[in-house]
Amino acid sequence: MKKSLLVAALIAGFAGAAQAETSVTLYGLVDSGIGYQQVKGSNASGDYKATRTGILNGGQSGNRWGLKGTEDLGEGLKAVFVLESGFDINSGKSGQSSRLFGRQATIGLASDAWGQVDFGRQTNIASKYFSSVATPFGNDFGISQTGTAFSSSASLRYDNMIMYQTPNFAGFQFGVGYSFNADGNQQFKVSGGDEPNTRAWTTGLRYSNGPLAAALTYDQFKSPEGNGLNDGVNVREWNLGASYDFEVVKVYAGFGQTRNGWFQSVSALGDGAPSWGKFSTLQANDGLKVNSYALGVSAPVGANGQVLAGWTMADPRNNGNRNGNADLSSQHSFSLGYTYNLSKRTNVYALGSYVKNVAFQDDLKSTFVGVGLRHKF
Repeated sequence: MKKSLLVAALIAGFAGAAQAETSVTLYGLVDSGIGYQQVKGSNASGDYKATRTGILNGGQSGNRWGLKGTEDLGEGLKAVFVLESGFDINSGKSGQSSRLFGRQATIGLASDAWGQVDFGRQTNIASKYFSSVATPFGNDFGISQTGTAFSSSASLRYDNMIMYQTPNFAGFQFGVGYSFNADGNQQFKVSGGDEPNTRAWTTGLRYSNGPLAAALTYDQFKSPEGNGLNDGVNVREWNLGASYDFEVVKVYAGFGQTRNGWFQSVSALGDGAPSWGKFSTLQANDGLKVNSYALGVSAPVGANGQVLAGWTMADPRNNGNRNGNADLSSQHSFSLGYTYNLSKRTNVYALGSYVKNVAFQDDLKSTFVGVGLRHKF
């Protein structure tokens, strides 16, 4: 009897030790609701108007599920991985161009002493550091997000990337990443031939301590060679933003500049809209220059509520080598939102937004209102 109890105790001890050394977590987020959107504009054929009322696919946050895990390798070193899949709650289809783990697919090593290095598909530094300090909407709330005006911070993901981030030193953290081909499988470069890969850099510094948070980021990609007008063009964007929490209200501000193209395909028309006003992802436009601005506030309402308000502007200073004679117009977005926590994992939200001169197209307007429910697990 005593031997049996001893064996049982040893087995339980070993199982506990193994569980402490290695862990795998299933997690996710489900978000849906109902919304109305109206798009108005004009073209050579005359004025047009389009409306849509229906179920939202992630009105606040993109729907996702994932697996993440760590293994303790000893002496403060851990092996880490994240496999995260996006999906459309209305159809059940995979997001991110039908990638199985389109939101993130990384493996790496982490240490409290020297930081973390990750390999694989992952978001860039601007999306990690800048988005949440420039506006209260961060990477969430669809067309209200920071990335509508600051394209490198629009949850931009690079394939084939290695990224290093330092530990937090007195509130400071630095990150840098390099992608061998930002979109798709790495291609062979034939000797003496053109470079077929889109090479990309991402880097930045952030500070967070008490009520103050700030970030400075820089992204660059070089378009593939052999594409004629935009052959081998270096597209660059830098962003600077900060937020300060006064407790009764939190204020946000950001400024950035993009040259020679655009980073992320963010349509202020929303998913499933016609092709009007959509940017292409990693699109080069030699000579284009866009200044981006953001201001915002958030304030608690009672114990569980929060109100959010923000304005962004993307101001093109010239057309670059864009075809057509029409000048590009400044894009303005105005957003007002509200969230209320029903529990630690579940909240309801409401959002209203208006975007003028969508994608720099004069007189193209988008109006959206919606309410929804979000649950994290």
